[in-house]
Amino acid sequence: MQRFFTWFNNLYPVWLLGLAVIAFCRPQTMLWFDKPWIFWSLAASMLGMGLTLSLDDFKAIARMPGSVVLGFIAQYTIMPLSGWLVAHLLGLDPGLAVGVILVASCPGGMASNMISYLARANVALSVVLTLFSTLLAFIFTPTWTSALAGKYVPVDAWGLCLSALQLTVAPVVLGVLVRWKLPRAADRIGACGPTVAVLAFTLVSGGIVAASADAIATHFGRLAIATFLLHLLGFGVGYTLSKLLRYPESVARTVSIEVGMQNGGMAASLAREHFPAMPLAAAACVFSGVLQNVIGGLLAAWWKRRTPDA
Repeated sequence: MQRFFTWFNNLYPVWLLGLAVIAFCRPQTMLWFDKPWIFWSLAASMLGMGLTLSLDDFKAIARMPGSVVLGFIAQYTIMPLSGWLVAHLLGLDPGLAVGVILVASCPGGMASNMISYLARANVALSVVLTLFSTLLAFIFTPTWTSALAGKYVPVDAWGLCLSALQLTVAPVVLGVLVRWKLPRAADRIGACGPTVAVLAFTLVSGGIVAASADAIATHFGRLAIATFLLHLLGFGVGYTLSKLLRYPESVARTVSIEVGMQNGGMAASLAREHFPAMPLAAAACVFSGVLQNVIGGLLAAWWKRRTPDA
């Protein structure tokens, strides 16, 4: 069974892209997957993440403080500012601009851990950075979104904060507590955590693409260009900054991946909840989720053939 889960998880970009195409061509197949389903499926994936973590993972932050600080600061400066820059330079419509800035202001996604493994990066650092950025997302995501997207639309920063707490922090903390008190149960359930995350974001993407099919068809070109540029900046600047600061290649790869890959599912859920009149906002988050996995997968294939010391 574990082999099947591994095989299934490794084909995450295939499931993501495949269901998105089906939902775009036949929206009725995924229209049932609306806001309640989106929220609870993502909360379940965050719970799965918490079940795989132990208190030792938190202690790991103290063992690599410089790398963690670099990755965290890069995550919450390079990406939000890149989102604003892309929206500004391309003169994006308000809905699309809000979506790009929102997804850029979200924490790292769980898929980054898998990409880090494939790219021969520092997987332990990747897990710590994803965890750290997720737990503090309730502060940084609403703050950046309000500051950078406020000129396009009124942003309920407090509402975003509460949603981020419910969607990320609460399930992760619950998962960690279950692992602490019931480790055997956590082992059994947590083994399915990555697969639940893959299913969750694949279905979330399908549901949002179906609901936004008309808007996506109208703005397909700009959606693709905006999200591609956003993640290209994230991967590129994250790697370059790490190398300029003379960090090892494995750390540079990890920071690049963590900065370049965001939690698109969380962003899409927040967009549907807080910007329902702007379907392009959620569509941008879904596009982001698809393209970041394509770029990350290609980078991982390139780096996998080169040892980190090369």
